[in-house]
Amino acid sequence: MSKYIALIFIGFVVFVSCQQPNNSSNLYDLNTPTKSRSISFENPTGEPGAGGMASSEIGQGRKGAPKKVLDAGEEVTLCDIEGSGTIRHIWMTGGWMNFSWTKDKSVERTKMLRKIVIRAYWDGQEHPSIESPIGDFMGVPHAMITDYESAVHSVGEMGAFNFWLPMPFDKNARITFTNESDMEFTLYYQIDYTIDDQHEAGFGRLHTYFNRQNPTQQKEDFELMPKRNGKGRFIGAAVGIRTLHPGWWGEGEIKIYMDGDDEFPTICGTGSEDWVGLSFGIQNTTYDYHGCNLLFTSDSTKRAINYENGKEEDMNTQYISMYRWHLPDPIYWKEECRITIQQIGCCLYEREDDWSTATFWYEPIPSEKLPELPSVEERTRDLDELHIQHL
Repeated sequence: MSKYIALIFIGFVVFVSCQQPNNSSNLYDLNTPTKSRSISFENPTGEPGAGGMASSEIGQGRKGAPKKVLDAGEEVTLCDIEGSGTIRHIWMTGGWMNFSWTKDKSVERTKMLRKIVIRAYWDGQEHPSIESPIGDFMGVPHAMITDYESAVHSVGEMGAFNFWLPMPFDKNARITFTNESDMEFTLYYQIDYTIDDQHEAGFGRLHTYFNRQNPTQQKEDFELMPKRNGKGRFIGAAVGIRTLHPGWWGEGEIKIYMDGDDEFPTICGTGSEDWVGLSFGIQNTTYDYHGCNLLFTSDSTKRAINYENGKEEDMNTQYISMYRWHLPDPIYWKEECRITIQQIGCCLYEREDDWSTATFWYEPIPSEKLPELPSVEERTRDLDELHIQHL
């Protein structure tokens, strides 16, 4: 009997150990060469002993430089870190909401999250590996803030953003923030990182690509990730949809073409809402790795063609923000990869809508240039209705 009790005990230990996070031992492993650093306006270099040196009216080191006002068109360097390391967390907030104390309340201010651009340059590469409007990068498409939490983002109802994907680098990490709007805003931020990390050869750097098609074209699948050559890992995307025609929009399948795929992909989904882990339509529910964080139907009615029957009908525009993170279910490629998603309605007809994505993946450096970022006008067009109804 003792033999069976021992086997049961061993099985229990194995089961419990399998439930622990893969990096749980790192929480108490102190034998590491890495050192902790943080950059903000209070310590813009992250150097040891250099934080909080600015003075306020109540003295030096007493909240002397917590923020900065960015003028229209101004670019600021958020960090420029030398050596190896990993950015572990980014927090920021700012004047991209119509707060009670904001002097110039306007729809244009609420759309600033599409007008402010974050760019990241890894290891001396001249072109950015990350280039995206800050709202989409931080998980809020349409420049519409919704408070929610996922494995990649946590967003506060007052416009605070947290970003959790690790960003490793070997020689240098430089991140810039550009105000491409015509008004000033106040920025607060903090970048938490480690230095002297030991990365294996050929490790991936985080890449982010923003795309918007307004409208998409029938039978031309929307591109989440342009073709990338070399090895990599797809992380996922924050997706925004604005419906332009009556009927259900979400029957389109995600297609992941990799490593020699031609006409047909290796990985194929079953529907847009299925890819983000939901079913039978879309619901305003958020989880760690998948969900929908905005599901809004406009009050106003317009006329548009119903592609299912070819007739013009009344409709109310829907705005959807949804996301999917392939963290426990990794998607790797070895030679090349391209990712698209279809625009198909129910029941089975081609349609056109307004789609946007901020897509995330890892690949080594050097890497190819990202496609050109859409202009401010292209990024913010046709968002007034959503923002006016939320003022």
